[in-house]
Amino acid sequence: MISQSPIVFLSGAGLPEWIWDDIRAALPVDSMVPAYPKEDGATLGDYAEAVRSQVRWPVFTLVAHSAGGVVATELISRVPKRVDGFLAISASLPAAGQSFFSALPFPQKAILPVIVRMSGTRPPEKVMRSGLANGLDERLVDRIVRDFSPESQRFYRDRVGAASYPSRSGYILTHSDREFPVSMQERFRKRLGSGWTRSIETGHLPMVQKPAELGGYIREFIEQ
Repeated sequence: MISQSPIVFLSGAGLPEWIWDDIRAALPVDSMVPAYPKEDGATLGDYAEAVRSQVRWPVFTLVAHSAGGVVATELISRVPKRVDGFLAISASLPAAGQSFFSALPFPQKAILPVIVRMSGTRPPEKVMRSGLANGLDERLVDRIVRDFSPESQRFYRDRVGAASYPSRSGYILTHSDREFPVSMQERFRKRLGSGWTRSIETGHLPMVQKPAELGGYIREFIEQ
């Protein structure tokens, strides 16, 4: 039997809401993609509260991608009873008291904060094309680069609260990912503590590279 819990999709940093369109159209449940704050000084708490305020369902399933896992973790720490399922897709899941930056492996955790402080949170176009958009056709790469919207510095620097992830949780690993290596994803998967795990042979954006396959895994997750 398919769960009636609607789905809230949390995109990774800077990514447009339309990346979920094909996935959402194929799923048999209601869903939405909340907008993140656009203010330069927005805190991680502002992100979590922006999501909370946009979701009108009393209970829902969270599906979080990439750095969207940090927003998901903070949101779950604030409203745990509203989240009855959590699926992470190549997602960062910091421990309580960690930030996106501090949850990275060394040396990235030391180098990346300095680069972002000096250059801002929009990666160079060349980096986006070779890393974030790896595996996509040129038309999609161009659209991703054009629609990328930088996040607040505090999105990456603020520490998450203590989150107790729901018992119905899972993790999907992306095995050709140049942004989040599988070894790092495995570390976050173990932190989640769920036995439900699937793998997909894509880069960092499986929802646009292989939407049918990823959609099948999401449907399997909500049907369990």
